[in-house]
Amino acid sequence: MTKEGTLARYLVALLEGDRKRSRTVIEETLQTGIPANSVYVDVIWPIMVEIEKLSRSDRITAVQEHLATRINRTIVNQLQNKLPHRPFKKKKIAVCCAPNELQELGAQIIADLFESDGWEVRFLGGGLSNDDILAFINEYAPHILLIYGTAPKQAPHIRSLIDTIKTINAWPNMRILLSGGVFNRAEGLWQEIGADLFAGTAVDALHAASQDTPVEPAPAAASRRRKRRQKVVQSPSLEVA
Repeated sequence: MTKEGTLARYLVALLEGDRKRSRTVIEETLQTGIPANSVYVDVIWPIMVEIEKLSRSDRITAVQEHLATRINRTIVNQLQNKLPHRPFKKKKIAVCCAPNELQELGAQIIADLFESDGWEVRFLGGGLSNDDILAFINEYAPHILLIYGTAPKQAPHIRSLIDTIKTINAWPNMRILLSGGVFNRAEGLWQEIGADLFAGTAVDALHAASQDTPVEPAPAAASRRRKRRQKVVQSPSLEVA
């Protein structure tokens, strides 16, 4: 179990932009015997979430957010080869996300943990159009399409993507999993928007994707809420994964 003091030290080092001290905290944590995947889940992820909260509440500056996120992502890149590798599951997942560095970090962590768990992974990142994503899905045919870190103004774009996928019905066995961003803050929005699965954390995403039982469709009440929400949120003219 990671000590609270470790998280506090790591957060301070990140916000101060101290790369060396940040690496030292992670190295010391690994030396205690905590495996790399636990460092992902118990250190990197919660600190990423805390940085996002601090940024959204204007308790840190944009510079601090950028420094912390970039150092955090560099450390994730360094830890990737230390992750354990479970037997290949013969399952494929495509991961895309909102086009900013903080959300790409969350999506990258999820992609790394799925790969460690034995999945075949394609990490698309952010900034792709719906047409790009649809074309890739058609070629790759993943079992799961995971979309991470959507902002409120991007939600209608994600709804449009999901509606298109459901309408075409060319991939009836593919499930759409939403995580992070507005979906973590607006309860039930993932159902209203038409997704199959939701996960609040990277670990939750692994559990949800591993379930073979299909998710029940959203109830009528959720459909009515979706219609009301559509009247409030206007579809933006932008590209987002």
